[in-house]
Amino acid sequence: MAIMKKLRFATLAASLAAAASFLPVASVQAQALSSSSGQTVDTIAAVVNNGVITQRELDERASLISHRLTQQNAPVPPMDQLRQQVLTQMVLERIQLQKAKEDGITIDDAAVQRTLERLAQANNMTLDMYRARIEAAGVPWATFTSDARTELTLSRLREKEVDSKVTVTDAEVVNYIASQRGPNAGQTNDLHIEHILLKAPLNAPETDIEAAQKQADALLAEAKGGANFEKLAKANSQAPDAAKNGGDLGFLPPSKLPPEFVTAAATLRPGEVAPQLVRTNDGFEIVRLVERRAGQGTSADAPKLVQTHVRHILLRVGDGLSEPEARQKLLDIRNQIAAGGDFAKFARTYSQDGSASQGGDLGWISPGETVPEFERAMNSLQDGQISEPVRSEYGYHLIQVLGRRDAEGSVAQQMDLARQAIGQRKAEQAYADWLRELRDTAYVDVKQSASPSVQ
Repeated sequence: MAIMKKLRFATLAASLAAAASFLPVASVQAQALSSSSGQTVDTIAAVVNNGVITQRELDERASLISHRLTQQNAPVPPMDQLRQQVLTQMVLERIQLQKAKEDGITIDDAAVQRTLERLAQANNMTLDMYRARIEAAGVPWATFTSDARTELTLSRLREKEVDSKVTVTDAEVVNYIASQRGPNAGQTNDLHIEHILLKAPLNAPETDIEAAQKQADALLAEAKGGANFEKLAKANSQAPDAAKNGGDLGFLPPSKLPPEFVTAAATLRPGEVAPQLVRTNDGFEIVRLVERRAGQGTSADAPKLVQTHVRHILLRVGDGLSEPEARQKLLDIRNQIAAGGDFAKFARTYSQDGSASQGGDLGWISPGETVPEFERAMNSLQDGQISEPVRSEYGYHLIQVLGRRDAEGSVAQQMDLARQAIGQRKAEQAYADWLRELRDTAYVDVKQSASPSVQ
């Protein structure tokens, strides 16, 4: 079941198609030079430390992505814009590969072959069938294999430089378990939080993100220095509650707060400001814990990890089904189920996940076992409730929660599961920070009108 594991590996076309939608735009106009014979020769699109990205490499990759987007009936940006976005991704990739080489990281042919075989198996195909499918989509097998090696290299580099250094405290585990109990569940503690938001969505241009972080760092220094938090929030916060409440959220259970807030508050004493900025999907947050209190309906028992019994219908985007079409199809199915239709029957008929034969039933799911978008939607549902269409890297999902229960196993086993889930979230943020620092220390020269987003 693909939804059960968030694979890091993605095809070249898929990963760069995603890059074309959210990566900051770099400006590039490589010069066209001519040899004495009149033939066009390759030129340099960008210099990255002691290496280069050629115009031919850039054009080939941009053309490949354009072809793939066309096959998926997805919008194709103007070629100049697409080429700029692809170049930014190639610069980031090249910097990491150079770092991997410095670290002595290499991937042998056997490891690449095992990865290709696993990908084929995950798609219920032999390797030969999988190769034929990739080439039919317009991706040369040599390119796909090379990209597999690159992804494995970057994954091993991330493990060495980032993931292996992430730590999770017991306090973070306890608060995370409390936050996973679903809507209206009793919590161990309510938290009184104040916050200041500087907006910088994850898909914002890099220059905007850097400007927001710089402003947030300055405000954090003021808050830690004893400045009036309410006044700082009213004057600077871009959150909807800033002007009226000065960033004061009042007492809320952990399940009603962003998980990042709960994690940040776990080690704070009342009155303290989190020492580091909190990164969320919306931007950079400065968080202050005002007070804790026992939550309403608090159980005297130790917190337990909660599993969710869930089923879904998955429609994959591409192969003749566009994003709007997939979403509308699921809305139609949702309306028919609401009118008395059988969810399981619709799942067996339409779902493109391995769970289709079981009526979309994924069984009992523990926190951290699904991709974040799926888990957030699942946790927000009441028992029996059906979600709106939910977008993940796999496509669009229609999700229904069938029930919740305390996870079986010892408290230690439950805490281990929670620790893994927290570690994954912290690793994602740590990786983004590390990548930004790595890029900032690299020498990048994009030929003509270089964008500061990649310098």
